[in-house]
Amino acid sequence: MRNYRYLLVALSALLMGWVVVACEEQDRDRSFEGPYFVRFTDSSLTYKESYNQTIAVRVHNVGPQLSEPITVRYAISGNAREGKDYAIEGTRGTVTIPANQSFGEIKVKLINNANNILESQNIVFTLTDVQPASLRIGLGSAGLLGRSLTFTIQDDCLLSGTYTGSIRLSNQSYSVQDIPIISNDCKTYTVTNWNIGLFSFEAIKAQLTFVDNGDNSLTIPVQSSPELAPPRDTISGTGSWNPQNRQISLNVRLKIRPDGATRDSILTLPLTYTPQ
Repeated sequence: MRNYRYLLVALSALLMGWVVVACEEQDRDRSFEGPYFVRFTDSSLTYKESYNQTIAVRVHNVGPQLSEPITVRYAISGNAREGKDYAIEGTRGTVTIPANQSFGEIKVKLINNANNILESQNIVFTLTDVQPASLRIGLGSAGLLGRSLTFTIQDDCLLSGTYTGSIRLSNQSYSVQDIPIISNDCKTYTVTNWNIGLFSFEAIKAQLTFVDNGDNSLTIPVQSSPELAPPRDTISGTGSWNPQNRQISLNVRLKIRPDGATRDSILTLPLTYTPQ
């Protein structure tokens, strides 16, 4: 009886081992046979309307690269207005994934029609067709995953955006690019850098705030700056906004009392911020 039990145990172990080996062989032989598909790389994107660079909405081939171009067609919906809120660069409605590559791009350019109304609009891109026919659109049984992308355009304030700041000191001109000017209420704005051609040229980015008076004139209220010596040293001034070229001019007044001095020194910096 004991030998019989040992025999059963041995046979069971042998059978289990065979099943495991068979499963491993089956799993090893199993391979994905497609179909492969194309999809949007992202499901959503959000940009402020003051963003002035071309934005790439990417479509990619989830599978091996092909030796021929992949042509993907798409539809556009949403409440954003083409030609007023945004523009499509290149062939509208078609994006191409070049041969031997994995990505194609829809080029979107935002139109800054800032009007101090802080709302949002959206563009909905939906993939509709792909060639060659060996590919399909989207993942899942219904092909929904990756088929659509919602692009949100956030309204921005009238003076918000990215600027190039410039100043002329004596016979020398200085400029700094990529200076954001931002606001949360379309009245009080923050300039992220007024340090143009002054101390530690690129290392220190000094901020100031100004107020839009609503009549194209600007006021820089009295304020201190960590780059100076608060509260003894202060910043104030005036400015203007040109609605034709959207250029901001600031006359920054620095009141400084050097160490050991008994009187304040006044320095006026005529700064110009030009939209990029």
